[in-house]
Amino acid sequence: MGIFSGNPRLNEAVNFFVYDTIKIFILLAIIIFAVSIIRSFLPPEKIKKVLSHNNRFTGHLLAAVLGIFTPFCTCSAIPLFLGFVEAGVPLGVTFTFLVASPMINEVALIMLLGMFGWKVALLYIVSGMVIAVAAGMAIGAMKMERFLEKLELKGGANPLTEGIELKWPDRIRYAMTYVVFILKSVWLYVVIGIAAGAWIHGYVPVDFLARYAGGGTWYAVPLAVLIGIPLYSNAAGIIPLVSALTEKGMAMGTTLAFMMAVTGLSLPEFMILRKVMKTRLILVFAGVVGTGIMLTGYLFNFVIK
Repeated sequence: MGIFSGNPRLNEAVNFFVYDTIKIFILLAIIIFAVSIIRSFLPPEKIKKVLSHNNRFTGHLLAAVLGIFTPFCTCSAIPLFLGFVEAGVPLGVTFTFLVASPMINEVALIMLLGMFGWKVALLYIVSGMVIAVAAGMAIGAMKMERFLEKLELKGGANPLTEGIELKWPDRIRYAMTYVVFILKSVWLYVVIGIAAGAWIHGYVPVDFLARYAGGGTWYAVPLAVLIGIPLYSNAAGIIPLVSALTEKGMAMGTTLAFMMAVTGLSLPEFMILRKVMKTRLILVFAGVVGTGIMLTGYLFNFVIK
């Protein structure tokens, strides 16, 4: 029973907003803190050397593989993305990581394997890798570094770039400072993004997607992607909905395109990214990744009948 028991849609939207706001901010705080501690042991020069490989394709591939083994959602992958930017890693390579981290999730891979078999699981991971690498290389080729916003850590110089030998109290102090700095910088954007997702969650019927994107029409895949963008979830959280949609007869490619849009192109992610990059770069990022997701959806629908 919710506080708006007379209005179940409003109740569902409010519950979604409250739950997801608390969940996202707790996840952001924990992951930003953990990533900051890890970063304190990795000098920026070392990160740059590993990911700024002489062979640019190898750098993108390494970033995509790193993304697979960092089980973050889009919002919580951004602090590590910022660390790559600060370290001087090429922008395209950082975007490869940003795409791969939420999109290619090992929990989702295992669940897909159990539900749909190895062919679907293999196509999922290969297509996700291809999208991440292709998106990163495309954005890198556009030379869009000028569209990044400069975020400077307040309270003095960044100890990671000063060559200072840090002790544990210093690392913890740096991590806590960075958590507060990032949350203060992005909190409003996160709340706006979650509010939009909550409204859709409460007021868009559960079977809306299956009804309008469930057929074999040409617009089913792009419609599924557009519907998925305002929603927010990690890959593991969206899998039960994926299973329900396939049971309602939705094509596998359309369903997976929806899942990839929810996990790789969420509105809260865009709201956070607006704090660190200009709108034009966000639109290019969304366009490149969205196109890759739609092509993957059509491919899956063609291969899996």
